[in-house]
Amino acid sequence: MNMYKTIADLLEQVRNQVPLVHHITNQVVMNDCANISLHIGGSPVMAHAIQEVEEMVSMADCLILNVGTLTKDLVESMVKAGRRANQEGIPVLFDPVGAGATVMRTQASQRLLNELKIDIIKGNPGEISVLAGLKAQVRGVDSVDVGGEPRQVVKMLADQTGSCVVMTGAVDWVSDGKRTFCVKNGHILLSKLTGTGCILGSIIGAFASVVNDSLLASLSGLVCLGIAAEVAAEKENLPASFKRTLFDEVYAMDREKIIKYATVEEV
Repeated sequence: MNMYKTIADLLEQVRNQVPLVHHITNQVVMNDCANISLHIGGSPVMAHAIQEVEEMVSMADCLILNVGTLTKDLVESMVKAGRRANQEGIPVLFDPVGAGATVMRTQASQRLLNELKIDIIKGNPGEISVLAGLKAQVRGVDSVDVGGEPRQVVKMLADQTGSCVVMTGAVDWVSDGKRTFCVKNGHILLSKLTGTGCILGSIIGAFASVVNDSLLASLSGLVCLGIAAEVAAEKENLPASFKRTLFDEVYAMDREKIIKYATVEEV
């Protein structure tokens, strides 16, 4: 319960501070990421050009790197922005979309992890397993299977990288290597929409902007999106209508809903 109150406090802090979240992200869902950032209380900027990423990230409170629509030039922009974020002490969230599906995505993800200090890694079971050095199957950007028991996999990658690791799924898993939690909020309709993992990254990024605890920021984002999905699914049962209502419920998220509905367990 104390954790739920802390998450509620952090939501209020996000909305009071309106943090600037710099996205170098997936073009498929860029508009959704921008809108969900606004709805949770942040201020999004989508700046990809290598000529301006350093200047832009210097103004930001968090940097999100997402390889969903990857190009060679985009990787260079990510490296340049990430290095400046590291120099400025700005938290970096990395979403390794499709890592394990192609050599290019896997190598780009490994390069970013090797060359940058990443505070939060967020991915599906297949992506997280591949980055941890385990065998897993990824088809396109979808996870087909996980390389091991989820609790052990997230802790393994956290230990290897020093990052907080988020593995999304029917149950979400989070570990910073010392602490491991599962979050049971959410709804199956999230899996019927493109980019719900990407918008989760935007929400977590807003929380990471206001608290110097990557694990707590990750749990806060998972709880808020998960509860919003549960409430939206009570009102709509078709994907397009559910999506519209999901965004409304993120905007309407408040202290009372978090304390009433959050389901987080330390394992």
